[in-house]
Amino acid sequence: MDYKLIATDLDETLLNDEHQVCAENMKWINKAVRERGVRIVAATGRGYNQILPELTQIGLNDQPDEYTISYNGAAITENKGFKMISWQGLDFDKMAEIFAFGVKHDVCIHIYANEELFVYHVNDDEYKRLTAQKLACTYFEEPSVDFLKGKRIAKILFENTNTDYLKSLAPLMKDMTEGCVEVSYSSNRYMEFNTLGVNKGTALAILANKLSIPIEQTIAIGDNYNDVAMLKAAGLAVAAGNGVDDVKALCDYTTQADNNEGVVAEAIRKFIYHEDI
Repeated sequence: MDYKLIATDLDETLLNDEHQVCAENMKWINKAVRERGVRIVAATGRGYNQILPELTQIGLNDQPDEYTISYNGAAITENKGFKMISWQGLDFDKMAEIFAFGVKHDVCIHIYANEELFVYHVNDDEYKRLTAQKLACTYFEEPSVDFLKGKRIAKILFENTNTDYLKSLAPLMKDMTEGCVEVSYSSNRYMEFNTLGVNKGTALAILANKLSIPIEQTIAIGDNYNDVAMLKAAGLAVAAGNGVDDVKALCDYTTQADNNEGVVAEAIRKFIYHEDI
């Protein structure tokens, strides 16, 4: 198959543990773009304006006719000037309902609103992670989101490093999420809430159609549960070597490399350059 587009998750997939694109990934991404004309699309849970260092590293920042999938698919933007191609945000009242539930449980809460990140009840571990990622945040402790009324909401998420605890919250939230909210998990610490039907897979299909690329000629690369829809949608699904077992099980290929060694590089070598790895 002649693959034309690679959609890759960022954290724990394209990026190493220092939240950087490793040299091996850089080498092979640049080679595939230059020699084979392959499109590289960042598909992230973060906001499109929060990944400028990463886009800069791979040469895609502020470039025309290059695109980013962000907020787990709630937004598709052209990298040049952040031109919005598609937006499917979360209703404010639904976000507020989910926030009120989270306040009563052992979680830190992220709210993505008006291209800004608001973080409630941050803990030391999450503060260190956000600082390492160099994400601009507004921290708050007042258990209310009234100050966000009128802002455009992308998504909300809960953070706790105990993923079993996060998953235990799902049945308790069934009445507020069933039929209207997409629930996913990422980075072995986040429980994420988007509008129903919003995910990286739907966004990949929208973008591929816009670019007149058959979905069969796309590769998706990921490591965690919020990548599942994208991995299922793509023509070829690749799991990071450090990915969770459930993700590896549904993919066509799992890399030998982990995110520190060059997951995307290995996928390019094997499926774009057809090396015998």
